[in-house]
Amino acid sequence: MTQLNSHFYVAIMAGGIGSRFWPHSRTDNPKQFLDILNTGKTLLQWTYERFLSFIPKENIFVVTHQQYTNKVAEQLPELAEANIVSEPSRKNTAPCVAYISHKIHKQDPLANIICAPADHLIVDGPAFTNACLNALLFVQKHSALITLGIKPTRPDTGYGYIQYEPQQVADNVYKVKTFTEKPNMELAKTFLQSGDFLWNAGIFVWNVKTILSAFREYLPEIDELFAQSSYALNTPEEKDVIEKVYPQCTNISIDYGIMEKADNVYVIPSNFGWSDLGTWASAYENLEKDYLGNAVQGKNVVVIDATKCMVKVPNDKLVLLQGLDEFIVIDTQDVLLICKKDNEQQIKEYVAEIKRNKGDKFL
Repeated sequence: MTQLNSHFYVAIMAGGIGSRFWPHSRTDNPKQFLDILNTGKTLLQWTYERFLSFIPKENIFVVTHQQYTNKVAEQLPELAEANIVSEPSRKNTAPCVAYISHKIHKQDPLANIICAPADHLIVDGPAFTNACLNALLFVQKHSALITLGIKPTRPDTGYGYIQYEPQQVADNVYKVKTFTEKPNMELAKTFLQSGDFLWNAGIFVWNVKTILSAFREYLPEIDELFAQSSYALNTPEEKDVIEKVYPQCTNISIDYGIMEKADNVYVIPSNFGWSDLGTWASAYENLEKDYLGNAVQGKNVVVIDATKCMVKVPNDKLVLLQGLDEFIVIDTQDVLLICKKDNEQQIKEYVAEIKRNKGDKFL
């Protein structure tokens, strides 16, 4: 077996609440801890195993909300307690990246880090490994912030897009021209036709010094908070100090705070069967269907004249589905969701509406 590079690290970001997968995903058990695709493993477990093949185990960190540290420990029993990094509050991805970058820098100033979400689907493991190693080797030698871009297969309004320069600067590494947040359908079609746009997978790779330098330039207030706290990182004082620091951080994403502003951003166009599994429709796309196009999870579902539905119900419940076309039907112990697939981007809004009217009981 090849010797794994001791300066290669990964920070798996696992603190989100996955509200678009409600009611299966709940605040106390969000989607990264669920087996969404009935594979026998949760999304977090798949993500951890994917990185374990080319990153030393002691260099794999999971950053999560303090509410979920026990869940991470249960699902990844072989991960050292010190490698489960706890956020006291949800402040989006920039504070999360600043925290783990300062923490790893104190341990290893030569570190090269992949920051990746815990809840994405990646079908082609070897292609993913190659893209990550290509990125790690590039950032080891260059002051570069790399993002992995996915070759789009359809005009999708649910993803951010990256436009890149035509000439490569190294093997399959290109300079980024522009970032565009979720576009409308017309714009998404134009992007697809132009051929020089990629989906933004939200998987980032950089040398620890490069990303800390970017924080000093573009998000100095956040950087200062963690720089002043660095004396406590990797010591017994860390938890108390971070609990004071986190509430002071701006709530901002790494994309908006740094990637869209920096001039040393590069992309590696990739094709490893990626889905961010952001919605029930994306789960539907990746599940086996019956001859009428229904993706059914549940042992006692009877389907009559129903087509292209996403159905997830408990195995011990008999459900008869008749006459529905392109619906999402999700049944849990205390919540039943029946929603048109076309409206699934609104599930997040429906959840907010339930919170207003019914409180947190069903969230």
